Amino acid sequence: MYYLGVDVGSVSTDLVLIDDNIKVVEKIYLRTKGNPINAIQEGFKILETKYEDSDILAAGTTGSGRMIASSIIGADSAKNEITAHATAALEFDEDVKTIIEIGGQDSKIIILNNGIVSDFAMNTVCAAGTGSFLDRQAERLDIPIEEFGDYALKAETSVRIAGRCAVFAESDMIHKQQLGYNQSEIIRGLCDALVRNYLNNIAKGKKIIPKVLFQGGVAANKGMKEAFENALGFEIFIPENYNMMGAIGASIIAKEAVKKAGHTNFRGFELANSSIVSRSFECSGCANKCEVVKILENNTTIGYFADRCGKWSNRSLHPSKDLPA
Repeated sequence: MYYLGVDVGSVSTDLVLIDDNIKVVEKIYLRTKGNPINAIQEGFKILETKYEDSDILAAGTTGSGRMIASSIIGADSAKNEITAHATAALEFDEDVKTIIEIGGQDSKIIILNNGIVSDFAMNTVCAAGTGSFLDRQAERLDIPIEEFGDYALKAETSVRIAGRCAVFAESDMIHKQQLGYNQSEIIRGLCDALVRNYLNNIAKGKKIIPKVLFQGGVAANKGMKEAFENALGFEIFIPENYNMMGAIGASIIAKEAVKKAGHTNFRGFELANSSIVSRSFECSGCANKCEVVKILENNTTIGYFADRCGKWSNRSLHPSKDLPA
């Protein structure tokens, strides 16, 4: 029996299955490609070849696309990324005090006090330091992104790069190339610059206390890990499933939600082969004039979201399934 977590982000859609001991038994990484519905269905097509609907006791969603994902799969919980990442981190290590999370398009810092989120901040304006920015620089330098961090560790010196803006950082890198600096020095300088940018902006006013966990896809970059450790003056730790922590947190939250409810809303893997589309309409129920999103599967409405009052999103359209005795 397993618990499903789905993390739908702007760059990637991650799916995980955990067992009763919170051990990850399945993980799937997919590119969202601007179409979260297709990404979810693609993931379910993989899962339905290995598991039965009855194997799934609960399902949870997180990420920027958590509401559309919740409507599609019949989720038992739909929580924001801060809650999901903190839940997974505390399961990994109950002594964690600070979480540094850098994903494909945004960066976060989460401060924990006695196992409770006491503060957080997110950067969703500038892409400097995120996975998509590093991917682009690796491609421009003709270096596999998997080797990007290794190049940084080879450098004997660090070149000063302007890291406050993605555009300025790229321009400064090009300028340093023209001055004759080698790739390793430039990449190490970029990692240092991006860490400075993170600490001076996202983490501004926050006291970073160890134990620190580094989560998100960028945690795979050894150069970024070393740059953080050099700037902070102590070791930071990377969990085994660093790039799936959001989905893991979503699955844990769903597990607890179903334990309380006694049943699951999970609709099953058959939706992988359905025709699912979204439509929007303006609600005239009040002055807010909310643009409500309606999800249809094979021309049948299966969910709503994006209304402020819950008039539409609170409608229960999925029959729940009692847990096995």
